[in-house]
Amino acid sequence: MRAITYSEFGPAADILELTEIKTPTPAAGEVLVRLAFSGVNPSDVKARAGGRPGVTKPPFPQIIPHSDGAGVIEAVGSGIDSARIGERVWIWNGQWQRAHGTCAEFIALPASQAVPLGDHSFETGASLGIPALTAAHTVLGGGPVEGKTLLVSGAGGSVGFMAVQLAKWAGARVVATASPGESTAQAQDAGADAVLDHRSPDLAEEILTATNGNHIARAIECEFGANVNTLAEVMAPNGTIAAYGSALEMAPVLPFGPLLFKAITIDIALVYILRPEERETAIGHVHAALADGALSARVAKRVPLAETARAHEAVEAAGRHGAILVDCS
Repeated sequence: MRAITYSEFGPAADILELTEIKTPTPAAGEVLVRLAFSGVNPSDVKARAGGRPGVTKPPFPQIIPHSDGAGVIEAVGSGIDSARIGERVWIWNGQWQRAHGTCAEFIALPASQAVPLGDHSFETGASLGIPALTAAHTVLGGGPVEGKTLLVSGAGGSVGFMAVQLAKWAGARVVATASPGESTAQAQDAGADAVLDHRSPDLAEEILTATNGNHIARAIECEFGANVNTLAEVMAPNGTIAAYGSALEMAPVLPFGPLLFKAITIDIALVYILRPEERETAIGHVHAALADGALSARVAKRVPLAETARAHEAVEAAGRHGAILVDCS
């Protein structure tokens, strides 16, 4: 089969290679998926570039990148119902702690990681995985949000875009932050009740104005370190900050007093290691929202398999709005 591989860290154009390797055979409990699209996420790009703290070389001699994807089950290993052959599926954790991810014509992986897609497009399926499960867990992982006021930061990004949609579907009032321009438009399209400029020096005051003075019950936060002081001002007592990123400030200093006297819960989410019951709950929310027509994915760019380096460069560039997909056909 054709696959994109790398064996060392470095710039995408220098190290990603189109390679012919043996098509895998599904082991017991696995399925073999013929991939239509592979989704490229910031974590895939950082892993290829060697951007993870303390990691000095790739964990495997040859890596096929990417965790997300969608396609059709072509074969099954022992213990898996053969009725699954021909099933359209989307994939999570394709390359998490494994050498072979979704940037190839085929992937063999545990059957539970190939989730029925139904009639939704392969583009939608390849755009779920990390963004949709992160959004579902951070929005709904603490229970129902109906009638509550939520804050979604970075609503112009893939996770934020889906988080706004899921929160509105679940009955919440949503204040979002984003950059002016297309990111703000995307947050508005997702259904946010108010969208504020994340760079405003008066952001805390503007958030409380937008909520008519009601404090935030749950914050979905992509830049915890940079925003924690603002969050300390706007959170309601016993509120929760569900943080899934802090790239701008990885060693934040916390305003402990204000957080303490509101008894704020800081819930740090890493989608790769959700507990099985948490993942099943998140998948259930994603599927229910898709079935109701309340969740959609935007695609910013599609590139052929041989040009995967361009997909990585598109993720690294600022200002994209929507998923970056590799066509594996």
